[in-house]
Amino acid sequence: MTQTLNQQVLVLNRLWQAVNLCSVRRALGLLFEGHAQVVAGPSDGEFRTYDFHQWRDLSHSGTHPDEDVVRTVALRIRVPRVILLLFFDRLPKKEVKFTRHNIFERDRNRCQYCGRVLERRDLNLDHVVPRDRGGPTTWENIVCSCIPCNTRKANRTPAEAGLRLVRKPKRPKWRPFMQVNLGPSVHESWKHFLDIAYWNVELGEEIS
Repeated sequence: MTQTLNQQVLVLNRLWQAVNLCSVRRALGLLFEGHAQVVAGPSDGEFRTYDFHQWRDLSHSGTHPDEDVVRTVALRIRVPRVILLLFFDRLPKKEVKFTRHNIFERDRNRCQYCGRVLERRDLNLDHVVPRDRGGPTTWENIVCSCIPCNTRKANRTPAEAGLRLVRKPKRPKWRPFMQVNLGPSVHESWKHFLDIAYWNVELGEEIS
């Protein structure tokens, strides 16, 4: 029983967009409280939604041998695989973490002074305004720099070193996309909604 209740359920917002994963235990709680409905199908070409009572009745009407079921003394209910939140229409905002990897990704492994694309081992991270002159370690003041440009710039501003930025550094945009670890196995019933999420993800400006 515990293992079944800890299985993962795909969560959709009110606009039918994949936003999270939760446990079967949590999904059943949301279903019982009227905050969510089960999404099932498409047996006849379309998905259907079921509230708690409808899902309970459907569970009693017959269960396929390969379906997981939660049983209590007075209840037998099929494990939902996808639920739809009834009062939540936002996508969770996932801020891109300020890491070396993501700075390289933002700048596309391109020196922001000479424009050359290089292997990461041949690139440094440079403070546009040097640290000892008050330059912060932020998205807006850190760029990729090749070793020759970094050496030429030294402890100066780009203007002082006769360099110009390829583009002004800035924080990448928020990305309204489900960023969860799905693990090695994805339930077949999730595929439709994850495909939609893939094609409708808002791409950052660095994607050409």
